[in-house]
Amino acid sequence: MSLLNGNPLVIFLESIKGKSRAGIGITIMLSVAIAMVWANSSYGVFYREFIHTEIAIKVNNFELSEPLLIWVNDGLMAVFFLFVGLELKREILGGKLSNFRLAILPVGAAVGGMLVPALLYSVFNFGGVGENGWGVPMATDIAFALGVLSLFGKRVPTELKVFLVALAIVDDLGAVLVIAVFYTSGISEMDLLHGFLFFLLLMGGNLIGIRKAWFYGLIGIGGVWLAFFFSGVHPTIAGILIAFAIPGRVKIKEEDFLKNLNLLHREFLVTRPIPGSFISERQLEILEEIKTRSNDAETPLQKIEYGLSPIVGFLILPLFALVNAGIHIHGNLSEILTHPIGLGIGLGLIGGKFIGIAGASWLMVKLGWAQLQDSITWGQIYAVALIAGIGFTMSLFITELAFDNEEYAYYAKLSVLFASTLAGILGSVWLHKTTRIKKA
Repeated sequence: MSLLNGNPLVIFLESIKGKSRAGIGITIMLSVAIAMVWANSSYGVFYREFIHTEIAIKVNNFELSEPLLIWVNDGLMAVFFLFVGLELKREILGGKLSNFRLAILPVGAAVGGMLVPALLYSVFNFGGVGENGWGVPMATDIAFALGVLSLFGKRVPTELKVFLVALAIVDDLGAVLVIAVFYTSGISEMDLLHGFLFFLLLMGGNLIGIRKAWFYGLIGIGGVWLAFFFSGVHPTIAGILIAFAIPGRVKIKEEDFLKNLNLLHREFLVTRPIPGSFISERQLEILEEIKTRSNDAETPLQKIEYGLSPIVGFLILPLFALVNAGIHIHGNLSEILTHPIGLGIGLGLIGGKFIGIAGASWLMVKLGWAQLQDSITWGQIYAVALIAGIGFTMSLFITELAFDNEEYAYYAKLSVLFASTLAGILGSVWLHKTTRIKKA
């Protein structure tokens, strides 16, 4: 029996059309493959030149010039975290995290899945050269993990996907807090103050009812993000703050919207048309009114999240993978993977994630704090606990912040790559076995 439930190419093309996480995961995998082949080929020098290409923005006397790698990691990834923040806020207000009984299991599992890997890593590296990398194995790559899960199609219960989504969102929030508290140094208080003042301006706009995306984009990027960039606090934190300032309420209730839409529809039908291909002025006014009412029925949060989804999934994350995954493999692999950094990351992502997520889930159900849904088996929870060990993009991101030494950063990146691959394979095999048994 094939592991994939259908043709991978068909799944990929359909997922791009539907903006699904399966297509995002596959796109990132392709970017990783391209980066690895490019970096280890005879054209590897051009790869290094590519990621260090200087890109400058200049307005009069103000100039901001950074290599492509920094623009991606500090700039575009802030947009990714904006997207994560929007997703998190939506889930808290009316989604998977809005109901305490439903949220407690993935939230607790996510906390366990962050703490245990960090502790395991510290066992091997406390007081050593790699002790600052404890945050690396804490992360889960939501796109990769859900991409793997989506390849099983309808054989995987929806509730299991919901569990992984909620777990990964909380995991991302944990990663943001870790970055903000532990991987920030040399803070400029004045720039940080400017950033929070711009954030308060965004919150004020929310309170008085400003719903224009350009308002939040202009002040968010030109104010909050830029201030955080110069403050020393990693600018990805700005993405989360901007997300929480964007309105998550509709301007018109659903029943009022439907009533207005029905009235406008009937008026459009009885309005006398004009000869030819053009519509009458009154019909044009009705159509514009429908657009306005439709806009009022949407939350700015969901509108921006929906618009960012393909940009983040099919541009930002693949580009991040392309400029960060090009690891030129050299040295003794066995020595690297058994180095305290390699052991800490490998055991953290595979064993730590599994013990943390599965253990926390079992404990909460055993204590009666949470309940496992009937459609999910413990075997599937264990499989997801392994798949969550795919740290990849998030782990690589934290690696860049944790290690100043290029050699240790190389050890960490290579270990992330190997451990994430192994976690994905083990989790897929386990999930294949449990879903097959359930079907039989």
